[in-house]
Amino acid sequence: MPVGFTQHSLGSRIDRRLSGFLDSWRNPVSDPGVEAAYDLLAEFILGGGKRVRPQLCYWGWRGAGGDDCEEIISAAAALELCHAGLLIHDDIMDGSLLRRGQATVHRSLTDLHQGPGAEAFGRAGGILLGTLSLAWSDALLSSCGVEAPRLRAAHHLFDAMRTEVISGQYLDVLAQLRAGATEAEALTVIRYKSAKYTVERPLQIGGALAGAPLELLDAYSRFGVPLGEAFQLRDDVLGTFGSSAETGKSALDDLREGKQTVMYAYAVQHAAPAQLQHLRAWHGNPELTEERAAEVRQILTDTGALARVEEMIDERVREAMSALAAAELKPEAAAVLATMADQLAHRTK
Repeated sequence: MPVGFTQHSLGSRIDRRLSGFLDSWRNPVSDPGVEAAYDLLAEFILGGGKRVRPQLCYWGWRGAGGDDCEEIISAAAALELCHAGLLIHDDIMDGSLLRRGQATVHRSLTDLHQGPGAEAFGRAGGILLGTLSLAWSDALLSSCGVEAPRLRAAHHLFDAMRTEVISGQYLDVLAQLRAGATEAEALTVIRYKSAKYTVERPLQIGGALAGAPLELLDAYSRFGVPLGEAFQLRDDVLGTFGSSAETGKSALDDLREGKQTVMYAYAVQHAAPAQLQHLRAWHGNPELTEERAAEVRQILTDTGALARVEEMIDERVREAMSALAAAELKPEAAAVLATMADQLAHRTK
């Protein structure tokens, strides 16, 4: 690893690249309302987040023998623009008011205006800004400077990633409508909405940019999918049991939304009749209070659902670490990925 190199410094370099890119794509329309929207989008992109996907892209590149350079920083930063756009859209679909401890983009847009049309404007503006960030991600990746054959291979994976995550998100929306998702169905949503998108594809995109052989890309998949599932399972635990002061999101959102998590599916399967009645009355109820939420959380604990998900997280981390140990990649990258695996699966925010 380069002298003085840390994950924090990598995150700072990614942020600087994002900032420079955003400065180069300023609002083309001379209108103060549009300017305010562009500023809001830039603040959201630069104002927080763990930069997980860009860092994994970078280490996928380094694991395949790529040198530290600005080309991979640009490519990695493109994944953050993609992520920002998807988050903005996700918050609109979920009706979330908080993200990273701040008002969500559509909520901020709503607050810029008064009157009965403000909320509709906020949602519409959020859809547009999310789409803009997604378009920018394509522009930044395409201009990263990596030689054309490797860029084409990486862009194919980038296209696959976006298709998978949008399909997974659609499946998640369907699950809310259908209700009563099984554990297997909830795991399918996790795999496509989060696991492949969060870990597997960023690693593979970085690897492809560095000219990684198919064997290494397959190894990244064997490591990335179980780790990505562990990441999302942890996210579901934090969404119900986490502290909003740490996560930056309300601990009621997932319960009020009626999110069909693996944890909830397990609880329904193992609940006593009275517990099941309570779960069905309050899970997905927009009138859910903190008191009722505490009762739902107790049922999730008493049915063994919380313990089951913790066990599943540990199983997937072990699977990922076994795959990493067997993979033929640069030792410094393997060491960083091992550390990141532990952090992603056992984080508190």
